[in-house]
Amino acid sequence: MDIALEGIVIIAGNYGSGKTEVAVNLAAHYCESGVPVRLVDLDLVNPYFRSREARKPLSRMGVEVVLPAESYLSADLPILSPAVAGAIRKPGPLTLLDVGGDGVGATVLAALADVLADRPVQMLQVVNPHRPFTDSIEGCLRIRGIIEAASRLSVSGWVGNANLIDETTEEVLRDGLAFVRELSAASSLPLVCVTAPEHLAGSLEAENPPCPVLPISRQMVPPWKKPANFGRSLSA
Repeated sequence: MDIALEGIVIIAGNYGSGKTEVAVNLAAHYCESGVPVRLVDLDLVNPYFRSREARKPLSRMGVEVVLPAESYLSADLPILSPAVAGAIRKPGPLTLLDVGGDGVGATVLAALADVLADRPVQMLQVVNPHRPFTDSIEGCLRIRGIIEAASRLSVSGWVGNANLIDETTEEVLRDGLAFVRELSAASSLPLVCVTAPEHLAGSLEAENPPCPVLPISRQMVPPWKKPANFGRSLSA
């Protein structure tokens, strides 16, 4: 079983959901699978832990990373590169858009409404039930409403990203899987995939989730830590 993503796929979520980590690892997975993939950094709000932080290893793999001009890479400003519109107009087999958190970050999508019009678009909402505001079904649905209102687009599926960073355990993953199963049923939206740290992916697969498991090679780390190496394909 594999994740069926193609065309333009927006990765959204609230602050702390891990959406950027998911976007980066999805890009790496598809590249390893032989699918040409672009990753567009549209996080123009949060100056930390943006997909541009992983641009060097992704570029070495062959992922096309679309960023603001070099002089603006550290800027917390609403600057859109002209390359963004081009990437959306000609998305290729797969173009992943990593947008900012909550409604504030998603407003950039409304500015791209004309470019996105008449193109098939999937928007996936990343959920970490171990974070504030998304630790309940009601909270996740509220964040969904905020993102949809700001972006003028509809969420089409969920990504379960249960984790406590370095404190993640098998129990954390099991509890997270049960939560997103309930969320999927309550919202009538599909569970597109769930994530797990590479060393714990096998234990989550043993729970027979109803979707693929995306092993995470953590890239969004503080300056004193070294990012993990990419290298394991998605499994289910």
